[in-house]
Amino acid sequence: MELINALGRRKSAVARVYVNSGKGNITINGKPLEVYFPAETLQYIAKQAFELTETVGMFDVNVNMFGGGSKGQAEALRLAIARALCKIDAEQYRPALKANGFLTRDPREVERKKPGQPGARKRFQFSKR
Repeated sequence: MELINALGRRKSAVARVYVNSGKGNITINGKPLEVYFPAETLQYIAKQAFELTETVGMFDVNVNMFGGGSKGQAEALRLAIARALCKIDAEQYRPALKANGFLTRDPREVERKKPGQPGARKRFQFSKR
């Protein structure tokens, strides 16, 4: 199998993924998954696409990750892995991934702060007199 690459985004996090056949090693910015994401929940989110398609241990993943926080990065990684699996074998993996929403990019972003106000929606206290 040749090297497959895919891109995943969430909030301001970007994950570029390179998938190759292997033993299931996931390396993020030169670190193993367990070191980069010490929390069990984030590791679970990152591996969800593999567990759903029953391909755990079949592919090695090398990831270039930047931007965002830990949760956004984990979800960006999940999207990138799901897209890479679709490139590998669309008719086998795509229906299950699509049904669970792993191929949809979450469009929610932080709203910008407005000038003359303390936040995006918050306003300074109104005084009538």
